[in-house]
Amino acid sequence: MAVDILLVDDDAVQGATRKAILDRAGLFAAVVSRGQEALNFLRSAEGVGLRMVVTDHLMPGMNGPEFVKALRKAGYAFPVLVLSGYPDVEDEYKSLDVAFRVKPFPPDQLIAFAQYLLNSFERRSA
Repeated sequence: MAVDILLVDDDAVQGATRKAILDRAGLFAAVVSRGQEALNFLRSAEGVGLRMVVTDHLMPGMNGPEFVKALRKAGYAFPVLVLSGYPDVEDEYKSLDVAFRVKPFPPDQLIAFAQYLLNSFERRSA
């Protein structure tokens, strides 16, 4: 089964919960805990066909903005959703073409927003 969405979150419970929510909605997800691990995943066979990334802002090693910059520099243009408990950090993503939402983010909204971003991107790139 192909992975649609890569979840990047150093909180294992958050990652597993979001994965279960998305999987049940038919949006199959994989979870990694760090930005560098996500970049390695994308370069692997598992990353082929990936359509979206959902990332946390605060992570050890490489924070959200650093990860998204590396992602964009590597040529990945697909949608990125940044979830953060800190609304004041949104400005750090201004030029990175991401969607930013403040946590907590209810499950039904996560599903709806992921579907919206995926559909918008597919229409834009078709």
